Amino acid sequence: MKINHYYLQATFILLVALAAGCTPSRGIIASGKVTTKGAIKAGYNASFNISSSSLSEVDNIAESAVNALQNRDSIYYDADFQSLTRSLLAYSLDPTAPTSDFYIRYGVADRVDVGYKYASGAHVLDAMYQFLGSTGTIDNPGPAGLYGSIGLQYSGQNSNLPSRLGLSALSSILNYDLKRKDILVPLVFSKSFGQEEEYGNFSWGVVYGHTFINYGFEPGNLYEKLGGTQTRQIKALQKKENFSSFGTFINAKIGYRYIYFLPALSIYYQNYGTYDIFGLQQENYKGFTFIPSLGFQINFSTISGNTRSRRR
Repeated sequence: MKINHYYLQATFILLVALAAGCTPSRGIIASGKVTTKGAIKAGYNASFNISSSSLSEVDNIAESAVNALQNRDSIYYDADFQSLTRSLLAYSLDPTAPTSDFYIRYGVADRVDVGYKYASGAHVLDAMYQFLGSTGTIDNPGPAGLYGSIGLQYSGQNSNLPSRLGLSALSSILNYDLKRKDILVPLVFSKSFGQEEEYGNFSWGVVYGHTFINYGFEPGNLYEKLGGTQTRQIKALQKKENFSSFGTFINAKIGYRYIYFLPALSIYYQNYGTYDIFGLQQENYKGFTFIPSLGFQINFSTISGNTRSRRR
């Protein structure tokens, strides 16, 4: 049974738009003041990763997949397939997709806190060091002024994008897989609303990121035409690349003592580098990434601070 071309294309576009792919955790919601020693913060964020590089490829993935796969007994590495692999790689490097994360932070020292985040299938670890501003609490405030901190974040993630998109036929032909590891170094400054962020804060800063990519194809029934009736089966490919990202961000924390809402916006620019695909084509990607987010945070530092005060 022949399936309508436009129905398939519309379905693929929807699946691509909803797939998280291999989306890095790069939205910055930290303030310059770290978590108080012995205290805990926990929260949830919903965000949308909007990449100029991958956004332009969404429709192309759908159209190329339909053209490459429909009504064919043998799959050849032709112009449609080249377009498809280019678009898949671009999209998996930095997908345009919704993301979410749950996190928890703990103050291990007066100027140091650590955190864990589960972000759309990725495990994220980080630590922040506060080099500027008071380390007081709401109940025992220090001197007013700016806060400043610097952090280090690590995350790792795997993705098989065709499988996630529901393109099982394409997945079995390409056997495409991408693994990434991301390191972020945010420099954060913030201004408190009230004493020691009692009503929240406004934060801003810059961030440097470095990403390590390991990608590969292990094609099954995929061939290259050599001329005439001659063909050659395309062999497996494994490659490594890395690239830097440069970003800036603003965020706010708005609430009172225990519960806060956190709107944020992070913006990055990166040249993803040049990627070899089967030795038959090379593709270079670069562009901006915008990450708006909205979340909430529960702050247990005030509760524990009140408990200590009553005991004294």
